[in-house]
Amino acid sequence: MSLPKCFYITTKENRQRLDVFLKGVFPQLSRSLLQRLICQGKVTLNKAMTGKPSYLLKTGDEVSIILPSLKEQILVPQSLSLKILFEDDYLLVLNKSTGMIVHPTHAGQIGTLVNALIGHTNDLSWVGGPLRPGIVHRLDKDTSGVMVVAKTDSVYLALSAQFRKREVKKKYLALARGRPSRDEGIIDVKIGRNPKDRRKMTPEGLIAREAITRYKVLKSWGDWSLLEVSPLTGRTHQIRIHLKTLNCFLLGDSLYGGKPGKDFPFPVNRTMLHARFIGFFHPARKEWMEFKAPLPKDIEDIINYLERKYEVGK
Repeated sequence: MSLPKCFYITTKENRQRLDVFLKGVFPQLSRSLLQRLICQGKVTLNKAMTGKPSYLLKTGDEVSIILPSLKEQILVPQSLSLKILFEDDYLLVLNKSTGMIVHPTHAGQIGTLVNALIGHTNDLSWVGGPLRPGIVHRLDKDTSGVMVVAKTDSVYLALSAQFRKREVKKKYLALARGRPSRDEGIIDVKIGRNPKDRRKMTPEGLIAREAITRYKVLKSWGDWSLLEVSPLTGRTHQIRIHLKTLNCFLLGDSLYGGKPGKDFPFPVNRTMLHARFIGFFHPARKEWMEFKAPLPKDIEDIINYLERKYEVGK
């Protein structure tokens, strides 16, 4: 482990933010990384953990920092396009593009939403872990749509509590092969790990946990359906597993049997699932807020094709 480096604050640095001071001392390190080190307790003030990048230094303060070794995972800021729907000093809401992984899973990984976020702003909460700044909830790589990201620790904790208490409202649009026997209903089936394939989840699998999903058929065309799906819990692959219990298979989802079939003319390169809507209570503004993510072109094209095909067939 690296030995701590110590600094004493002079009148020149009096009233300077802790993270700003450290950025001046270590210009080769990003401010986001320095904020993460502070929140991890690797930066101490007067021999005590601070945990506050915004702390205003005073003359005579002693600052100690343990720098990460080369083997440690360091996030790389990237200037990647973000579709931001809303942003203030406390949080931001964005429309995640399909194909983008939310956060890195190994050292040196780039191109994720987190890389784009730390390239966009220095203000993100690190409470969720060193590889997940600001990430309160996540979407699968292929799933597009609306996400909320926390900028401050208090907002992160408040939003996490809302998700845990099922106070956050979420609605997805799903294109599927098959049609449920009922046009709307609630699926209450526990989900656990598939004992035969660790990549998959399955109803009543290993260490199965409660999973509840509300669904509604918005439109159907022959063997195809457009559904509005509202997960009340947040289990891995929950929507995909629950729709499968209704003999519905997400279009493009080869992992769970959602291949479109030879009769479908469109190339489908991802799971046809879109996080359309999110509603939550803004912890700082003290008001309920709602956001919608526009429908992506690939899903829109498929819907338009089905509309045309089955209109002609009437």
